[in-house]
Parts: sequence; structure tokens; C-alpha cells
Amino acid sequence: MSRPGVLLSVNGHNFGSQGGPPRVVVWEWLNEHGRWRPYTATVCHHIENALREDGRGRVALGQVDAQLTPYVIDLQTMHQYRQDTGNGTVRPVRRNFFEPSSAPGKGIVWEWENDAGSWTPYDTEICIAIQNAYEKQHPYLDLTTLGFCYLVHFHSMCQVNRQTHRKRRLRRRMDLAYPLTMGSIPKSQSWPVGSGSGLPCSCPQCLLVNSTRAASNAILASQRIKVSPGPPPALPPPPPPLIYPPGLRQSNTYSGGAAGWGRTGEGVRSTGGIRNGSGFSRSQSVPGTAPYPGQNNLNRPGEQRTSGSSSRASIPPGVPALPVKNLNGSGPVHPALAGMTGILMCAAGLPVCLTRAPKPILHPPPVSKEDIKPVSGISGICRKTKKKHLKKSKNPEEVVRRYIQKVKSPPDEDCTICMERLVTASGYDGVLSHRGLRAELVGKLGKCNHMYHVLCLVAMYNNGNKDGSLQCPTCKAIYGEKTGTQPPGKMEFHVIPHSLPGYSESKTIRIVYDIPSGMQGPEHPNPGKKFTARGFPRHCYLPDNDKGRKVLRLLLAAWERRLIFAIGTSSTTGESNTVVWNEIHHKTEFGSNLTGHGYPDNNYLDNILAELHRQGVMEERSLPY
Repeated sequence: MSRPGVLLSVNGHNFGSQGGPPRVVVWEWLNEHGRWRPYTATVCHHIENALREDGRGRVALGQVDAQLTPYVIDLQTMHQYRQDTGNGTVRPVRRNFFEPSSAPGKGIVWEWENDAGSWTPYDTEICIAIQNAYEKQHPYLDLTTLGFCYLVHFHSMCQVNRQTHRKRRLRRRMDLAYPLTMGSIPKSQSWPVGSGSGLPCSCPQCLLVNSTRAASNAILASQRIKVSPGPPPALPPPPPPLIYPPGLRQSNTYSGGAAGWGRTGEGVRSTGGIRNGSGFSRSQSVPGTAPYPGQNNLNRPGEQRTSGSSSRASIPPGVPALPVKNLNGSGPVHPALAGMTGILMCAAGLPVCLTRAPKPILHPPPVSKEDIKPVSGISGICRKTKKKHLKKSKNPEEVVRRYIQKVKSPPDEDCTICMERLVTASGYDGVLSHRGLRAELVGKLGKCNHMYHVLCLVAMYNNGNKDGSLQCPTCKAIYGEKTGTQPPGKMEFHVIPHSLPGYSESKTIRIVYDIPSGMQGPEHPNPGKKFTARGFPRHCYLPDNDKGRKVLRLLLAAWERRLIFAIGTSSTTGESNTVVWNEIHHKTEFGSNLTGHGYPDNNYLDNILAELHRQGVMEERSLPY
């Protein structure tokens, strides 16, 4: 294995061998927002080794990274499975390829500092773009073309939000170089992977990405239909070249204007302008005139451009405007709002009109205190959880033995925790040592009859909440009463005199969760470190009918067991050490369903009951209040 930043032969591959040029391999997983997040170089080496040994098996990531102990990658289906959660979270993975001279091939990682003070790595493509600009000694890099409204300044090593002007520190560090591979890229390890019949994967993340692609293709097809009857419009004449102040280098960054998305002087040329000292462009167009001769009037920002201050009111200073017309006839548009289709159509001189998407209705109309009523059949209107008092630690081996039966003659199958054969020693042999517990000992869980190495079950229990419960990593059956690590907070609930879409005959149960920021306890990921609580209080809604009240009673039980929230990394912002939802989905949108978190949704009540069941919350037992 080569050192970071040194491109030599790796894992026996010779650069001079035939079969194609070498490629850097980066394994990535897909989060719920459609962004591919890279694994570390160490994990990627581990996956590549397993791929060479058994291209259709499973890879236990916890063998090289203790924080990834619950995660397993199935190389045949190209999905990552989490074994310690109630519903067994499944995420697609892919094997991505890059040039050996790129940042992953050199072991270079770019990271930004989140609100908790820890460092979050950029996506692989963004990391490569930042490193390329850094090597070319550009003063800054505009990430707008990559879909992010940020500027990266290399002199001050900070990231600036172009809309809010908020600054965050960033850093460049050296790590292990990602693995290299030779030959052609194997299509069988790309994503998404279909079944043998050629059908696409049906997991929620794959369906989301496939539906997004289908919608984009439909939009492009409709645009082609609209412009196809007539002859193709002629491209506008090239604008004058950029004028640079003395000493300012020509860069590969965004340089303003409708066609300024490529390298200056290559392909589509940038519009004319003069760069000021901060690196932004200043338009030279004549107020009130079209950017290009003969351009369609729909493509003009309008007469508001002459006002200067008003036309730029919604755009941060220095952000170049696109000649796109808003639905309300307002002026320049931020490039990130137009989308790639709008940008390319603007560059070709085609008319573009942005419609304003309807805003979700997150909250009901104001309600007076007199109209707020308690929920029928449930006492009180508030539940509080205090800081968990640490109980005497239960012996992990005793907990595991309580739920298993010894197997004298285990079958020749894989233990899905360590991925070793049951007839051999546990993969955790030498990692964990327990007196009187042999590494070859195999146990069968009482309810579901799934078999594992006893030492593997002990390792899985040690990695969890250590609350005396055990969860089968295969079928998710829960043994004992599962509890979580939810921080202290308050849960309020009451009935308001408004109806949810789809439940016009019922009033609405409003749930208000409120968790303050605080300090992490021993059961949390980073004991003694502060955690944040963004977006609280959070309002959630249920219909006030029999099934809605049943869901509320089970949510109260889940709240008591500290299962609704956890401390982790936000999949939305990437912030770590913050309060996040714990896989029990809530409806936070009151009067619409634009975000997917509202009503109408005929299956929601059944779905949340199933999620609560997977967390072990099944019985409507009386609560001690």
C-alpha cells in the first residue's frame, strides 16, 4: 500500500501492465437527500480487499473502523445495511472512479468546520474541485456550478455563504491515499444494481433518485417539443473578452454572465466584465438594453435593471445575474435558482421563465388558549424526560446468555455479524476477551432462531446502549425492553380545532417536542462534549381519531423509553453532535404535503405503527404518570 500522496504500485498492480490506465477507487454511500458521501480511504481499502477475495459476499466495516461497527455492505446488491436500528436502515453504495492525480489519489482531504467544532469532509467531487483550484493558486473558488452557494477563499482558508455571508473555517489535511485499480471499469459494481431480470432496485433511496431522473428527462423532453417546430435558434454573438486588472491571474472559476460557466476562452465564452478587488465581476451592459442583439424579450431581466439597487435586492453583492424572467416579472435571478437547464437555455439565448413553487403550510392558523383541549382518553398534556441516571452496568455476557440457547453442532453458514463461518472462530477473537467464553461458541436466539457467535453478540451489545436488551441483526426482533439515548426534554400534546387534509371530519392532535442544547452523557457518542438542538420546538400533527390517538399513546411510550430522538450527525446539514430524528417518522407539515412530511397520506398511520413496532413499542401499556 502506498503512502499518502505517492502513486506507486498498489496491492500488486503494476502501472506498466496492460488492461487500461489505473483509476482511484472511492466507495460512497447515498444519503436520503441524494448526495453521495465518501467512505474513508481505510474503509475503501478494506472493501477493495474483500471485493478481490469474494465479489459477492458481505463486508463488515467495523473490522477497520469502530464507529462503523453496525454497518455491513452487501457486494451483490450494492447496499449498506445497519444492523443495530429498529428498521435496519438500507442505503445504496457505489464504486466511483477518479484520476490518480486527483485529491483522493494523493490522500488529500478538504473539510469544513461545523457548528459543533468538528470537521466534516466535502463530497468527493467538491474535494477534487477545491484541490484543483488550490494547486493552480487561484485566490478563491466559486462552488455555484456544483450546486452550492459558497465561495472558498484559500488565503483565509474559509468558506463563505454567498447569501448569508456566514464564514466557516476549512482545512486541508493529508490522509491515506485511496486504492488504485487497473483495467476497464466493471459495470457490475456500478449503482444502482438491478436484479437478475434487469429490474431496477426498489429501495426508497433508489426510487427517489430514479424518479428525479425521470422528472428531469420529462422536463427536457417537453422543452425540446416546444422549440422543435421552428429552426434552431442561432447562438448569440460572443461577447468581448474579460479585462483583468494588472497582476490578477486568469482563473477557471465562474466569471459572471449567462454563459460564464466554462473555462475562459474555451467552449462557451464568459460575458464581458471587469473584476473588482474581491474577485467578483461588474456588468458592463447598458441599462435597459438586451444583453445580446436580437435576444428574445422574455430573456431580458426587464427595466428594473436600470434601478441598480432594487434589481439586486434579492441577490447578494457580487453574484452575477442570469437573464431569466421570474413569474412576477422581477429582475436578475441567482444562478443557483435557475438550475442547470435554465443556465444552458440562457446561454443559447432561449426564453426561460421561472415559476415560483408553492410554499408548504407548516403551521395551522393561530389558536387561542381557550380552543386548545386535552386529548380524549389520555391524561395530562405534557411529558418530561430528565437526565438518565446510570444504572449498575449489566454484564454483557449475562445479558446475551439470557436470550440464547447453545448450539452444539452449528451449520456451515456465515455469522452475519463478523462474516466468518459459524463452524470457525468468531471474527472478534482477539479483539474481545471474556473469561469462560470460547470464540467458537455459537448461540441461537430464542424467538427467531437466528444463530451467531456468542462473542459476536457480546461485541454487538457492547456497541449499543447496554440497557439489558438485545436486537437480532437479521430480523430485528427485540429481546427485552429497548431504550434509547434521547437527551432530556419536554413533549406536549393537545387538540386544536382544525382539520388535516384527508381528515376533514376530525380535529387535529398537535405534538410539540422541545429539547434544549446541553452536554452529552456517558451513553452518547462523545461524552462530555456539547450538543446542539436545531429547529426546536418541533411541531408534529396527527388526526384526532381512534388510530391517531393510538399512535399518540405509543409515541408517549417511545418518548418515555427515549427512542424518538438521538444525538448524531444531521443528514440535512452534515452537522455532528446534534439532535436528530431516530427513525420514527413524524408529520411536521400541517396543511400540505409538498415536502413529503405532511398530509394527505393514507398510509402514514400504518407506517408509523410499523416503525414503532420495530422499535419494540407495541403495547398500549399504562404509563406511570
